[in-house]
Amino acid sequence: MAMSSTKITSEQQDQMFRLLRQVDIAPDASQRVTAAAIGVSLGRLNALLKQATDAKLVKITDRNSPDKRARVAYAITTRGAAEKNKLTEQFLARKFTEYDALHAELTGTTSGLSPFKHRTKLMQNNLAPIPELFVSYESAQKLKVDAADLTSHDLTPRQICDLELLMNGGFNPLKGFLTEEDYNGVLDNMRMADGTLWPIPINLDISEDYANTVEVGQDIALRDQEGVILATMTVTDKWAPNKAHEAEMVFGADDDAHPAVNYLHNQAGKIYLGGPITGIQQPVHYDFRGKRNTPNELRAFFRKMGWRKVVAFQTRNPLHRAHQELTFRAAKEAQANLLIHPVVGLTKPGDVDHFTRVRCYEAVLDQYPSSTTSMSLLNLAMRMAGPREAVWHGLIRKNHGCTHFIVGRDHAGPGNNSAGEDFYGPYDAQDLFREHQDEMGIEMVDFKHMVWVAERAQYEAIDEIEDKENVTILNISGTELRRRLAEGLEIPEWFSFPEVVKELRRTKPPRSKQGFTVFFTGFSGSGKSTIANALMVKLMEMGGRPVTLLDGDIVRKNLSSELGFSKEHRDLNIRRIGYVASEITKNGGIAICAPIAPYATTRRAVREDIESFGAFIEVHVATTIEECERRDRKGLYKLAREGKIKEFTGISDPYDVPKNPELSVQTENIDVDNCAHQVILKLESLGLIAAE
Repeated sequence: MAMSSTKITSEQQDQMFRLLRQVDIAPDASQRVTAAAIGVSLGRLNALLKQATDAKLVKITDRNSPDKRARVAYAITTRGAAEKNKLTEQFLARKFTEYDALHAELTGTTSGLSPFKHRTKLMQNNLAPIPELFVSYESAQKLKVDAADLTSHDLTPRQICDLELLMNGGFNPLKGFLTEEDYNGVLDNMRMADGTLWPIPINLDISEDYANTVEVGQDIALRDQEGVILATMTVTDKWAPNKAHEAEMVFGADDDAHPAVNYLHNQAGKIYLGGPITGIQQPVHYDFRGKRNTPNELRAFFRKMGWRKVVAFQTRNPLHRAHQELTFRAAKEAQANLLIHPVVGLTKPGDVDHFTRVRCYEAVLDQYPSSTTSMSLLNLAMRMAGPREAVWHGLIRKNHGCTHFIVGRDHAGPGNNSAGEDFYGPYDAQDLFREHQDEMGIEMVDFKHMVWVAERAQYEAIDEIEDKENVTILNISGTELRRRLAEGLEIPEWFSFPEVVKELRRTKPPRSKQGFTVFFTGFSGSGKSTIANALMVKLMEMGGRPVTLLDGDIVRKNLSSELGFSKEHRDLNIRRIGYVASEITKNGGIAICAPIAPYATTRRAVREDIESFGAFIEVHVATTIEECERRDRKGLYKLAREGKIKEFTGISDPYDVPKNPELSVQTENIDVDNCAHQVILKLESLGLIAAE
C-alpha cells in the first residue's frame, strides 16, 4: 500500500520524495551517500527506508561487496515509481507556492506561476520541461526483471497510443489510466475529481475473463503485441462502465454510426481498469523515427530555435494548397512559428494510411520556409469526438510546447449519424475551445475556409470575399478528390501540389486497377456459394487480376477447422476471412467471400479492415428463410428444427439483415448466371472493372 500523504508533514513528504528520486537515480549507492544526497542523517535515512519498504515502495536486496557499507542494494518498485510521480507533483506545487509568496513579498505582485485550482495552468512556460512517467534506465532494468512475476496484459494498438502519451507527458497531468471517480467526472463535466480540465476518458479496457484474474491493489505488466514490456500499472479501480452513458456524454449520441461508439460497444473490453502507471520504455516505431518527438523533445527544439510562439496544425489528411495558405495565414495572424503536427496513430476508418500521408507532408514541407516551420508526428488514437476532441487536442499541443492551435470547421467530426445528419455543428468545436482556452493556456486560431478565386489566381477566405457575385470561386471537396483519384481524372494544380498528387496516385491507382472484395452474405442455402463461383469464373475470364474465392465451407475446412458454431467462434471465423480478404485486396487481387456472416457488427468490422486497402462490396443474397428451408440440400434445417443443431442462423439464432448493402439479389426464379451478371454490372458501375 502506498504511503498516505495526509498523515505526514510536508517536510516528511519532501524527504520521502527525495529518497524515492535518489533510489531511482542511484539504486546501488551506499547508505552514507544516499543520506548525504537527500540531506538527512543516517538514522533518519533508516527510518525513511523502513517506512518505504513497509509500504512496498522500495525493495532491499543483498549483494556481494567487499565494502561492508555496501552489502545491500535498493530498488524502487512499481508502486514506488508511481508514488514518486505523485510526490513530484506535490513537491513542485509547494515550491511554486513558496516562490510565489517570496515574489509577492519582494515585488508586491504574484509571479503568475502559483498553482491554480485547475492544474492545467501549473506549467505556464511552454518551453520548460514537463513531467514524464518514466523511471531511470537502471530502475527500468530492475523493473523488467521484477515484471516477469506480474500478470501481463497485451495492449491493443489504441491502448499503446494512449500509454505512450501518458508516459511521455503528452497527456499531462494524467499519471495513469483514470480512476472510476475521475472517469465519472470527465464524462459529466469534463473534469477530474480534483477539478482538472480533461475531456476524454483514458481507461484500460479489458475483457471479463482477464478482469477475473486482476484484483484492486495488484500490479500488472503492460506489454505490446509482441510481448515487450512497456510499463507497469498499479490497479486502484476496476469497474463495468455504462457505455451508453459514456457514448452520450463524450460523443453526443449513442449511435453506432459513430466509429468510436461502434468501437466502444463492439470492440472495447467490458471492464475498465484505473490506476497510476510506471513507464519503463517507449513503444518502438520503425517508421519515420526521426520525425517522432516527445513533448520534451519538441520543447527543447523550440528553445534551441528561439521559438516563443508556436501555432500547431492538426491534420489526419494529406495537405493541399488550401491547407498551406490556411497555415501561412494562421502563423502570420498569431505572429508565431508553425508546427505541422499530423496524427499517425489510429484515425477514422477509411482514411489514407499514414505512410502515404507522411510522404505527402514531406513533399509539402518544401513549400514552407525551413526557419519558420517544422513537422513532428503524433502517435494519437483519435476518437472523432468533435468539440471535446478539439479541447483534448489543445491540451495535448499545450503539453508539446505550442502556444496556439488551429481549430477547424467541424473539427474531428466523424461524418453523418444514422439519420444522415452531421454529428456536430460546424462551429461547436470552436465554441467549446474558446470557452476553455484561457484555462488551458493555449489560444485558438479559427479555421478559415479557403477557396480559389480564379480571376485573382489566389486562395482567399470565403468569408472575406466581398465580390462573390463577380468572381469564379472554385473548390474541390474530399469526396470529389477521392472520385478523381479513383477514376484517374485530372486534379488541377491550383488545388494540390503535383508531388502530393503523385504520392496519392501511387497508393490509390484508378479503381479499375485496385484490389477489391465482394462479400456475399445470406442464409444457409440462399445461393451465396453458387453465385460466388459463377462470379469467380466470369472475373477470371476477364483476366487482369488474380481472383480468390473464400467460401464459408472451404474456409471452415482449411482455416477454421478447430472452431465451433458459437457466436464467438462464428465472429472469429468471419474476422479470419476478412483478414485474408484484406491482404488479397491490399496486394491488388480480387477476394470473393461467401460466408453466412449473420452479425452486422462483424460485417462492419470486416468492411473497415478491407476499406483501408480497397473497395468492399457487400452483396445480400436475399433469399427468404422459407425458400432456403425448402431447398435444404444438406438437411441442416431439418436437424435445426429437431434441435440437433444449436444456434442455427434463421432458426435458433438471429440474422442481421444488411441495411445498406451495395447490392441485393433475389435468387428465387432467377438463374445463377443472371445473379452473377448483376454483380458484374455493379462492379462496372463502381469503376472496379472496365465495361466491355
